[in-house]
Amino acid sequence: MIARASQLFIPTLRDDPAEAEAVSHKLLVRAGFIRQVAAGLWTFAPLGWRVHRKIEQIIRDELAAIGAQEWFAPVLTPAELWEATGRISIPEIFHLEDRAGRRYVLPLTHEETFTFHAREIQSYKELPQAWYHFQTKDRDEPRPRSGLIRVREFVMKDSYSFDRDAAGLDVSFHKHGEAYGKIFERCGLEFYEVAAESGIMGGSGSRDFLAPSGSGENTLVTCENGDFAADIEVAETVPRLPAFPERLDAPQEVDTPGTTTIEALAELLSIDTAATAKAMPVVKGDGTLVLALIRGDDRLEEMKMLSALGSDFRPATEDEIRATFGADPGSIGPLGFAGEVVADETLREGQFVAGANRSGVHVRGVQAGRDYEPRWADLRAAREGDTCPECGGRLRFQTAIEIGHIFKLDTRYSAPLEATFLDEDGSEKPLVMGSYGIGPGRVLAAIVEQSHDGDGIIWPRAVAPYDVHVVALPGVESQADDAAAALDAAGADVLLDDRDARAGEKFADADLIGLPRRVTVGKKTLGDGAVDVRNRATGEEKRVPIEQLGERL
Repeated sequence: MIARASQLFIPTLRDDPAEAEAVSHKLLVRAGFIRQVAAGLWTFAPLGWRVHRKIEQIIRDELAAIGAQEWFAPVLTPAELWEATGRISIPEIFHLEDRAGRRYVLPLTHEETFTFHAREIQSYKELPQAWYHFQTKDRDEPRPRSGLIRVREFVMKDSYSFDRDAAGLDVSFHKHGEAYGKIFERCGLEFYEVAAESGIMGGSGSRDFLAPSGSGENTLVTCENGDFAADIEVAETVPRLPAFPERLDAPQEVDTPGTTTIEALAELLSIDTAATAKAMPVVKGDGTLVLALIRGDDRLEEMKMLSALGSDFRPATEDEIRATFGADPGSIGPLGFAGEVVADETLREGQFVAGANRSGVHVRGVQAGRDYEPRWADLRAAREGDTCPECGGRLRFQTAIEIGHIFKLDTRYSAPLEATFLDEDGSEKPLVMGSYGIGPGRVLAAIVEQSHDGDGIIWPRAVAPYDVHVVALPGVESQADDAAAALDAAGADVLLDDRDARAGEKFADADLIGLPRRVTVGKKTLGDGAVDVRNRATGEEKRVPIEQLGERL
């Protein structure tokens, strides 16, 4: 097809949006692909929607290849489905009522809806099933930012698999993981598949697909030797060894008046911050106070703590700390605490300085196993200076965009929603489920983050809004039409810039929009019947006769 720029709406801008920080935000707005309605709410203009639809089609192709069937479910969802699964209180959910007072939610994912439909599955003979749809999702995001990366409304492809047992789920999970890899490869993305936390989705495990980028909400941790990759929320890395003071046969109290930070404690006692234990009391959803312990130089990773507790939690208040430990927050520790202590693995070996549960007093030589009995878990956040757990190599920390996430849900949704089937032995069992999500808008943003230069976007051909940008300079309009026709006949999607505009403006817009090839029809064409063909990614140019354009591109 041939699209004439003079008849299209392509509102390019010369300057970056004032509030934009992410490269994808800047370029997608400047190139006329998206426009903002309000914070976190974006409209896809015609060029942007063409890219979005091409990404959707790639997803459809690869899901069809593994036998998934496309549905289309409503956005508006009865609240009772979310009450049944216990997710109705998620803060990011939009709630509303109709005129009769019936309650609904605007879901950010559709597990409840598809599990509701899966109740029609009767027998193991109907399994496995794989269903998916593309649908608008809404999220009451408190801090939308970075253009399409963190938004309040978006289109997501979510898939759901239904199996009779865990072995069947493993197969479905693997198939979706392979399909995701093919999708992102076809989109021209660099990506990593890594272990991840399941968060509000629940279930027994999940995998993230992270695309390194200049902007994003995730941190990707990789080894210089290529044998390790993980999301920072679950990365188990190796910290440096502490410099321990001389061992003690028993804990020894030491006065530390006015010392409320790890740094101040280490300076006062002339010890390594890594030889201290940081106490972080938290309160679970049921009101139980749990003491988390990490090394003094580390930071607690909230998602790891969530996994260790198996429950939502919040930091304990100062009043709760004083009531429980009898001391100010800067002087508390595990000795004598009657509740549950969850300690990071780094505290297994060695003696540490900890709070004495008396204000202004700490204890030297505190040793796990001898002085207190914790439950062990990986709680610390990976950080610069850690090494690879596989080979000891240097780790790299990169900002990344989550472009896909797959989950083993098990019976997390089927059991409360009574989605069951009759197995071969005649017994009734809950369906075993998986859930698989991709945000095409995030994929689009990630492509721009990874594929651009100082002049604009560089689209991979598989997702470019058009294949070729034909730039018609003044006086050769007829020849430009011939070039566009030759490309169209060869099956290319052509954007013909036939506007009454200066050459410099047309070239700048072509680079900004970023189609894979630019064909320039200029005065030289009148003499030799050829045009300049430029590769947007490499900058390479060649002279090609118009009649050979189809075969040469």
